[in-house]
Amino acid sequence: MLVVLSAHGCCVKHIHDRISFSPTLLNENDILEKFQSGFRANHSTETALTKIVNDLRLSTATNKVSALVLLDLSAAFDTIDHNILLHRLKTWVGLSGHVLKWLESYITRRQFYISLGDHISKNHDVPFGVAQGSCLGPLLFSLYMLPLGNIIKKHNIDFHSYADDTQLYISVEPNKTTALQSLTSCLSAVTHWMSNNFLKLNENKTELLLIGPKDKREALLPSLGNLNQYVREQVTSLGVILDSDLSLKPHINKVTKTAYFHLRNIAKVRPFLTKPDAEKLVHAFITSRLDYCNALFTGLPKKSIEKLQLIQNSAARLLTKTRKREHITPVLAELHWLPVSYRIDFKVLLLVFKAVNGLAPCYIVDALSSYTPARALRSADAGLLRIPDAPPKRIGESAFSYYAPKRWNALPQHIRKAESIDIFKRQLKTYLFNQAYT
Repeated sequence: MLVVLSAHGCCVKHIHDRISFSPTLLNENDILEKFQSGFRANHSTETALTKIVNDLRLSTATNKVSALVLLDLSAAFDTIDHNILLHRLKTWVGLSGHVLKWLESYITRRQFYISLGDHISKNHDVPFGVAQGSCLGPLLFSLYMLPLGNIIKKHNIDFHSYADDTQLYISVEPNKTTALQSLTSCLSAVTHWMSNNFLKLNENKTELLLIGPKDKREALLPSLGNLNQYVREQVTSLGVILDSDLSLKPHINKVTKTAYFHLRNIAKVRPFLTKPDAEKLVHAFITSRLDYCNALFTGLPKKSIEKLQLIQNSAARLLTKTRKREHITPVLAELHWLPVSYRIDFKVLLLVFKAVNGLAPCYIVDALSSYTPARALRSADAGLLRIPDAPPKRIGESAFSYYAPKRWNALPQHIRKAESIDIFKRQLKTYLFNQAYT
């Protein structure tokens, strides 16, 4: 039996029918868009960016130039048309009967009023949008956007969405600039579809980043046509600053600046805090920034990683009140903090473990493949991954699909075969900790 709340929040009835509308069932029936990572279990901004950056790095390694377009919708959740949404649920999802009526009562006939001091306005109908802050809102929005993926695929453009943020990207040979015409056609089709579905594309926030060698990027500019107005030297994608060389230098500089700002503020109150409380502040304001999307930091120059390591060193000195002249390695070991480079490997290997055990998005699983020896060997059951052929350039070696299998295969077999994710994390941290400090 399921108690259902009406759109106005009161309990209206009990439904004894089996409710066949849940994210699990949508996933099992392959209804949700494969490249939509917003508000889905085992999906995140990090998995989305890992997929995008992996594709861009592999394309750059094969001497191609990539064009990445970032689209932004204005108040997307507020402009959803209820009739179109119900039509999606009926035709695209296949809902009917009590389930469809239940969702219709939840979506439609909502009202609002404005209260200012002692003054209260009349009730007004809400003919558009989904309830803000509701658990169903993000899922309904994803279902509303389902046709968009098919439109983009028709133009042979790669894409990835996170809620209402959509990114299009295409890689072309430098001498085949006509291929970019499909990108222009795709943007026109996307704009037209959004207009018909009461969604507005915010052109002021539309950005385009060309990725590849500088001379090849410049040679591609004349063929962009009207898209030239959107070209930027760097763009912010889901909280990470991407540049044309995929060096992530602007992003690391931003993290460094923000981290030291917070460290100075923590230093002001450190004399009044216990060590456990100070450590909570450090993890909340510093470690969280060092770890955010650090799976993208694979293969970066040592100089870039050292910048991040200096932040961790400063945080450790502040927390333990260690002087600058004292060696920092024993302090990090005592705190049981993995150095930055090992934290990167920890995140990458955790993604691989999730992919191997069905806990990762399918696009991460597709980036990896099991190793199958040519003849029967004991290594066939060792949980190894196939390492792709070495890319022709270093940037290709930093791609997730190349870097991750190499690190995974180097792990002891008992760690790769861990029975649960908690056991794997404990054993992996111990293994990396011993590598870092002993």
